[in-house]
Parts: sequence; C-alpha cells; structure tokens
Amino acid sequence: MAAHDLTARLAPHLDRHLVFPLLESLQERGLYPEEEILAAKLDLLGGTNMVDYAMAIHRSLHGTDEVPGGMVARRAEVVDRLVALQQTGPPALPLYAFLRDPQLVQLLRPDKEYNVHMLQERFQIGPDQIEALYDDAKFLFECGSYSDAAAYLYQYRVLSTNSERSVRALWGMLASEILNRNWDAALEELNRLKEIIDSKNFSSPLNQLQNRIWLMHWSLFIFFNHENGRNGITDLFFQDRYLNAIQTNAHHLLRYLAIAVVVNKRRKNMLNELIKVIQQEKRSYKDPITEFLECLYVNYDFDGAQQKLMECEQVILNDPFLGKRVEIGNPNTVPMRDEFFENARLFIFETYCRIHRCIDISILAEKLNMRYNEAELWIMNLVKSLKLDAKIDSASGTLIMTVNHADVHEQIIERLKNLNTRTYMLAQSTVEPAQAA
Repeated sequence: MAAHDLTARLAPHLDRHLVFPLLESLQERGLYPEEEILAAKLDLLGGTNMVDYAMAIHRSLHGTDEVPGGMVARRAEVVDRLVALQQTGPPALPLYAFLRDPQLVQLLRPDKEYNVHMLQERFQIGPDQIEALYDDAKFLFECGSYSDAAAYLYQYRVLSTNSERSVRALWGMLASEILNRNWDAALEELNRLKEIIDSKNFSSPLNQLQNRIWLMHWSLFIFFNHENGRNGITDLFFQDRYLNAIQTNAHHLLRYLAIAVVVNKRRKNMLNELIKVIQQEKRSYKDPITEFLECLYVNYDFDGAQQKLMECEQVILNDPFLGKRVEIGNPNTVPMRDEFFENARLFIFETYCRIHRCIDISILAEKLNMRYNEAELWIMNLVKSLKLDAKIDSASGTLIMTVNHADVHEQIIERLKNLNTRTYMLAQSTVEPAQAA
C-alpha cells in the first residue's frame, strides 16, 4: 500500500514541522523500513533548533551514544540564545515589559501607525524592537515551543506595519495552532489567511495559486480534526479558484475531497461535480477511492466497484489524515473508514436499485462485501429508514422494487412550473435590445 502513500506529494507544500506528524503516522503503521523514517526525520530536523531530538534520533539510527561535533556545537548555540531570551532578557526587553502590563496594552489602538509613533515617543520602543519580536518568535517555533511562538507572533501582528512579514507571521500562527492541536484557533487563522490570499492586491496570480495550494494542504490537519471539518473541506475545495488550483498542481487532494463528499450526506449534491473532475484528472491522479466512484457512477461496473471498495480500506487506514483511531473505547474503530464504508454501500445499493427491479439479495450482498444475513438486515433497515417503495421476499431471497409511473397530469404541471417567470424573462431579453436600437 506504500504505492498509495501521499506523504511525498504532501510534504513539499507543508512547513517542515508539519511533516513530522506524517512521518510519525508512517512509522506507526510500518509502511516503510524504520531506518528510512528515522533518516527522513533527521533530515527534517537539520533545519530546526530541536537539536536534542535530532541527537536522540541519530543515536537510534546509528546505534551509538556518540553524536557529530556539529550537533554538539549547534546545541550550545541554541541553549545560549534560549538563556538570553528567557533569563538575561531579549534584545526587545522594553517591548516585552510593555506587553506584559495590561494597563499599558490598553493604550494600543487599531491604527498601527499610531501605535508605532506612541511606542517610540513614550516608551522609546522603536521598529527594530518590534521586528526583533518576529525573530524571537521564529526562533522559539524552530525550537518546538509552539505555544510561545504563537503568542509572540500574535503580538507582532498587532504592532507590525511590515505587511509581508505580517502575512508570514500569520502562516507561523497557523502552523503553531495546528501543532498545538488547537483546532478552533487554527480555523480562525486559516480563514484570515484565505481572505488575504483571495484579495485582489495579492502579489501575482502565480504566487496566489501557490498560496492557495499551500492553504489547502495545511487545512487538511484542521478539517480532519475539527468538528465541522467535513463541511469546511467541501466548502473550500469546491470554490472555483481552489478547485482550479487542485486541477493545476495538486491532483492528489482529490482523495480528501472524495472522502469528504462520500461521508458527508449533506454534501451529496456535490457528487456529480466531483465525478466530473475525477474523470477529467484520472490520467494525472487516481487511487482506489476515486476509482471506486468512477466504477460505480461512470462505468456502472459493480464488480469493479466492489474490488475497489475492498482496496479502499487499506488506503484509508494507512493515510495519516483518514486512518485516525478513536482515543477512547475500541481501538479498532476508525471513524472515517467506518462512515466511508457505510455510505459507499449505500451508494452501491441506490445505484443498483435504479438499474434493477428484482434484486437477488445474495448477489447484492456480494456487491456490498457483506454476509447474506448482514446484507438482508441492512437492506431491511434501509428500506424502512428511507421509506423506499420496495419489499423483501424472504422465500425467494429477493428485493422487489416497485416502479411508480408519474401521472401524465403531474408531469404537465411539473413542466409548467415557473412558466410565467420564464416567459417574462424571455420577453424582456427581446424587448430591451429592440428599445436600445
């Protein structure tokens, strides 16, 4: 199943700190040799200040207590700066003293220019000290102190007039909240970034496209953990500009969009558009999840859909976003897998019933990858809950669908609905050009 692992496609669009959870997931599932995962972690850590963690992985990878001299020297540098930052006082100490005093903080206004002038005049706090706040936040983030980094970056954004650095600080806040698993705050930062990225003043269309792709990748952490994430991912990814970004340079995100549509019954109306996109991009990307939908809704290949559905289980279980298990209770429960299979079987059932009038339950059970007794009970409950015009003949083991032909008068009435409105609009489209002439 390593062939369906998307880590190599996801990682280039993520901050290196956000890649660690993906590698932890791969290590837990044993999808790759342990040495490869440890080597990848060590490579990522080379660009951070988490030197103690890097040393521990180096010892584990090479089976030795010794570490390279460069790591020892790097650790000394990081410790020295941490001591300077936490004990002897950072370069922007007057600013920190100001920010720690609630009464002084009340002097700040929404007008950033006023704040900069006021801080300079009354407290001798200049722009250099404000910019030092950003540097300290970045240093703490690279040390893995995500809570402190988020607090520093928030204060920086309140004071800074540097628009470019403020946007970078917002990305840092988003990453920090994700790594802190603070999903509500992360969603707020995500929405702020989206508003900035979608603004007309953004630097260039190409840069805007890249930022949208980054935003969608980072959003996966939020949408598959936040309680309203299923609605969020479909609302974001189906927007024209973001769907175009997926089709341009992020085809693999179709997996997560497909999962979100299948498990979200409220978004079932988006299924047709999803199928169309999957067909358009099948040469660029496909996996058992997208192929299942294509088999079922394009080719009406129920045997193929059954086979792909069986493959979907391992794809979901091995995906770091989809394969999360419940933390309390039965550890074998994987909510995304269970809901996907429940709704996928419903899709098979609905499609099969639209084509056939008399259905052999044993054949349908095979298509659903269920035992006969399970399938019979499942179909019975479904017929009752959906109030389908169907009945089960237990003697012959068949499900009989009743075909209701619409009354001819009802068909006429349905087609005449909104006729007055359509006639008026047609008349207007004819009269207005004539008057203009």
